[in-house]
Amino acid sequence: MPWLFLLLAIAAFAIAMSTQSVALAMVCLAAALVFLAIWVLSLLAQRVGNQARDDTMMIDPQELRRLREEVEARRAAAADGQDGSGGAVR
Repeated sequence: MPWLFLLLAIAAFAIAMSTQSVALAMVCLAAALVFLAIWVLSLLAQRVGNQARDDTMMIDPQELRRLREEVEARRAAAADGQDGSGGAVR
């Protein structure tokens, strides 16, 4: 889809260069500039969209809380194991 805007910009520029009317040339040059700007912005939006994270892969608050509690339990067990036996517990 972004390439359509580039083609429109090229067509508007070609019309501006081949016309005898100054008013039509100015309108076509303005249109070419607008189409080029839209083309660049759509390419950037497409690139950002391709690199965005998938929202379904995000952790919900309940899962995050469960993982934190699990890590705290492991740390507490490791601390109890080191204090009681003098060695690290796996």
